[in-house]
Amino acid sequence: MAVTTIPEVVLSSSSGQRRMPVIGLGTAPESASKVSTKDAVIEAIKQGYRHFDAAAAYGVEPSVGEAIAEALKLGLIASRDELFITSKLWVTDNHPELIVPALQKSLRTLQLEYLDLFLIHWPITTKPGKVTYPIEVSEILEFDMKGVWASMEECQRLGLTKAIGVSNFSIKKLEKLLPLATIPPAVNQVEINIGWQQEKLREFCKAKGITLTAFSPLRKGASRGTNLVMDNDVLKELADAHGKTVAQICLRWIYEQGVTVAVKSYDKERMKQNLQIFDWSLTEDDYKKISEIYQERLIKGPTKPLLDDLWDDEQ
Repeated sequence: MAVTTIPEVVLSSSSGQRRMPVIGLGTAPESASKVSTKDAVIEAIKQGYRHFDAAAAYGVEPSVGEAIAEALKLGLIASRDELFITSKLWVTDNHPELIVPALQKSLRTLQLEYLDLFLIHWPITTKPGKVTYPIEVSEILEFDMKGVWASMEECQRLGLTKAIGVSNFSIKKLEKLLPLATIPPAVNQVEINIGWQQEKLREFCKAKGITLTAFSPLRKGASRGTNLVMDNDVLKELADAHGKTVAQICLRWIYEQGVTVAVKSYDKERMKQNLQIFDWSLTEDDYKKISEIYQERLIKGPTKPLLDDLWDDEQ
């Protein structure tokens, strides 16, 4: 099997100028898939994927760890260092004194000595305890951003992770975090897709040297009814014109914005297609059409009921 070489970006504020592949495989649970996470990760490694995006709350860290061990045993990779592994801190551990132990637990579960990237999953703190989703608002406590970030920095200094970052942070929250940081966040992972283009956030993060990673790049996973991206007639026309799939149009657009992406598919053929975006380009006319597509956030938040101030009214 031909292995695709995926372009990389250098993360600022990472130890050793860590390089991150621009496409990673998301590993959030997919109940409809008949393929296990372990088998999907092994197949992805065979195809050339080297970045795997996990989280403590997903419950997949054991499977990802088993897949890495199996890939090493099979000789698919020469060493763990060839991979880029991301995981995330859940809200129940979003307390300064719990962060280092939480990361150590993730490492044991993943059977790894270090992560490449460790993210704060949401800018929310809840009472310590069992992972539940959605998060009950009655469980929410004050988010100690200064103390939490100091502990994230300690994780990097201890060598438990090569880089640290955040997820689901608005511009306002990043503006609050940056003055507190000795080690700035290397990454902000947020929803970005053609139906939620996040132009202001993209400009802000570029100016601050923060790499953006897009989740829900195809607006799959939480959608009900019509998918504003995959069912979009304009994107279907662009796909036909380029001889590509709608998914490839979407991923190419994200790549051309200088944004990295965690794309979720355990289907062998779709995994392959998702890597075939590097040897062609969108046109100025394509961009004009894409800029006119209706915009709406898909992921409103993880809480029940939803929080009014989670996104700080940013568009």
